[in-house]
Amino acid sequence: MSEGVSESRVNVDEICINTVRALSMDAVQKANSGHPGAPMGLAPAAYVLWTRVMKHSPENPGWLDRDRFVLSGGHASMLLYSLLHLSGYGVTLDDLKSFRQWGSKTPGHPELGHTPGVETTTGPLGQGFANAVGMAMAERHLAARFNRDGHEIVDHYTYVMCGDGDMMEGISSEAASLAGHLGLGRLICIYDDNKISIEGSTDICFTEDVALRFKAYNWHILKVDDGNDVDAVFRALQAAKAETHRPSLIVLRTHIAFGSPNKQDTADAHGAPLGEEEVRLTKKFLGIPENVTFHIPDEVLNQFKKCVEAGKEAEAEWLEKYQIFSKKFPDMAKKWVDAMSGFLTTGWDEDIPDFSTLEDPIATRAASGKVLNAIAPKLSTLIGGSADLAPSNKTFMACSHEFQKDAYDGRNIRFGVREHAMGGIMSGMYLHNGLRPYGGTFLVFADYLRPALRVACIMKIPVIYVFTHDSVAVGEDGPTHQPVEHLASLRAIPGITVIRPGDASETAQAWRQALKTTNGPVALILSRQKLPVLKPNNSEYGLKKGAYVLADCDGKPDIILIGTGSEVHIVLEAKQGLEEKGIAARVVSMPSWELFEKTSEAYKNRVLLPDVSVRLAVEAGSSMGWGRYVGDGGAVIGITRFGASAPGGTTMEKFGFTPDNVVQKALELLKK
Repeated sequence: MSEGVSESRVNVDEICINTVRALSMDAVQKANSGHPGAPMGLAPAAYVLWTRVMKHSPENPGWLDRDRFVLSGGHASMLLYSLLHLSGYGVTLDDLKSFRQWGSKTPGHPELGHTPGVETTTGPLGQGFANAVGMAMAERHLAARFNRDGHEIVDHYTYVMCGDGDMMEGISSEAASLAGHLGLGRLICIYDDNKISIEGSTDICFTEDVALRFKAYNWHILKVDDGNDVDAVFRALQAAKAETHRPSLIVLRTHIAFGSPNKQDTADAHGAPLGEEEVRLTKKFLGIPENVTFHIPDEVLNQFKKCVEAGKEAEAEWLEKYQIFSKKFPDMAKKWVDAMSGFLTTGWDEDIPDFSTLEDPIATRAASGKVLNAIAPKLSTLIGGSADLAPSNKTFMACSHEFQKDAYDGRNIRFGVREHAMGGIMSGMYLHNGLRPYGGTFLVFADYLRPALRVACIMKIPVIYVFTHDSVAVGEDGPTHQPVEHLASLRAIPGITVIRPGDASETAQAWRQALKTTNGPVALILSRQKLPVLKPNNSEYGLKKGAYVLADCDGKPDIILIGTGSEVHIVLEAKQGLEEKGIAARVVSMPSWELFEKTSEAYKNRVLLPDVSVRLAVEAGSSMGWGRYVGDGGAVIGITRFGASAPGGTTMEKFGFTPDNVVQKALELLKK
């Protein structure tokens, strides 16, 4: 016991910590599923953080200036659920008893929107770590934009708890490297160094010096040798908060399943219930009633009630500060409200170029860059960058400077060659509130960030991915850089809207649609090569419906040609070739399957005409999934192998993406 610390306080602390442990054990045991070990080891650090350090308001989980808490090791979810219940968030004891059950507020891993107080969906290891880096970046950016001397309305920290598994995943290395470069002093990570993973001791595969690695990343390193020493944990957290120029890593030596006579420090406690007898023995060791489940002593409730009162006080202080700020800086206050509300600024899209009169061909990536730079000056919440590909992705905003540690108000982020971290960071920035992030890379490297994209889809957050170099037309770089299966694999993910515009006009509408989307991510799929501007073009009406008739014939068509992206102009030329042979063809531009599926059956039938069974889809990628639109009487010109190294025009020709080949395939279909 530290000098000057009362024995009564130590006893209350111990009872609170052991109650968190017991709740975690009981819930996992009742569900007969879960991970009790990590919550038991981390309970002291989590208790100190939530009751003595972290600024939060249980009665208003969305308070804007709260500290953010991310449990990156989401398998330890019962630790978080126990804290939420005890602290006064809207999580009941019955919710704890429903752990991992259908429709429960306490799913097996934390899920955004299911449970009040959960800041992000975690589970795939390392994702939460990257989210936390994004949250810390958002805090620094908004503080730089809105704070004024003596009027700091953005003033909070981001805390993340992670374990050995998070540290093994590459995304955490990517994100930590960028966080150290950016000097994110408001980011504090508690690393649960319990030296156990599912297969056993981490010594079998993980013997690096994590602290030394993070020191090389320019992190501030602190060590706590005894995870049960609450005063040492508190001192480490205070020291971390005092470091303003570097993120902090607290290496916390804990014991997985602390208190379990037979399973402490073993892999058996990682991913399975302890067993009823072991739970009883553990409770006996911890001084908890052995035969009572979900037991919460009165002194524990009284101690955690202080979180509610402290939260009310902190929120009231902030509100008073904000009211003074709004009176002194009314214009800034209005911008703050717009940002925090997610509003699109009035007139945000009025300067988007009208490409319809453009005579020269233009790549959709280049058109995207022009659209982005028309929007950016009017939509100050827009922030983003590229994974070291901004010159190719056209993702740099000319109206702003770079986001760096000496210029956090910059809106251009240099993510470096870190696609996976970029995806997780984008999600974290959006989840923080106040920003609309985008990130760019080549479509083929969507694979590198796919886990982050998938979790963003689960959370239904509207981040924007700018994927360029979208087909074998990439050319000389060859099959390693030419996407083939990527469109199909993105479309297979529930919740994402994939838009592959066919020209500059559709690209402008694609950005409008992306920024108006609020219920999930959007992927813009853009060409490297120049494309003609399609005329006539009804993209303003049609793109938001996912597909539309771009060119029609007199009367009922003999065949419907469907194209996306850089293949739309090819099917338009093929239509002319067919007409010369007396074949009536309708051309449908289909930039987005997902948007098309949201329309009515009547609209779909008007576009695809059920009584026209001969349909030919043309897309420079895998044909998987196109059967739903071409039907039994149709076909697809796609790609069933990897690409080849040659000039882009040559690869497109060799793979059959020419008007002549489309005409030939159409005639073959009609003969059948």
